[in-house]
Amino acid sequence: MSDDVINIEPKKENKGLGFALDFGPLLVFFLAYKFVGIIAGTAAFMAAILVAVIISKWKMGKISPMLWLSAVLVIGFGALTIYFNDPRFIQIKPTIIYLGFAIILGVGLLRGKAMLKYLLQAAYEGLSDEGWLKLSRNWAIFFVAMAVLNEAMRLTLTFDLWLTLKVWGITILSFIFAIANVPMLMRHGLDLGQDEEVEEAESK
Repeated sequence: MSDDVINIEPKKENKGLGFALDFGPLLVFFLAYKFVGIIAGTAAFMAAILVAVIISKWKMGKISPMLWLSAVLVIGFGALTIYFNDPRFIQIKPTIIYLGFAIILGVGLLRGKAMLKYLLQAAYEGLSDEGWLKLSRNWAIFFVAMAVLNEAMRLTLTFDLWLTLKVWGITILSFIFAIANVPMLMRHGLDLGQDEEVEEAESK
């Protein structure tokens, strides 16, 4: 597939909004569970993910593959959780998401394609093809590790503790992992926008 086919619109994305759309529904689930219980919390989670999809399309003009997959699984496993009154379904959902992404990235690597670039639908400015491949490899390994970790937590912890670690611990761990990749990305051409800042400062 040529680069022209996957060319991305040059407009800058609202990264803060993107994070809110990813993290917001999970936070809604956490708070709703704490105050009104697992069934109502799951229903709130399902509603929040639908709102996130709508806002993403409205404000960002697109819905990322990651958000689509999350929405489908949240609604599907959320419905099973409510129907059977069994929280295990919603707990299994992250494992399936992690393994799904790991498989997609892994298959792409076997074919010499950096599927993370397609999943994100956004490019790190200046990042080389080799950098994208290494980033895809690293995230594939990370997703497998997260799937194993989620299953370990699901099988050994109470639902309350599992949810707390899922919302806060896994989120923080993901941020740390993302930041740890930055030096490697910079060695492969990642542009953090410093040149633009320097040009703007010089023009003033």
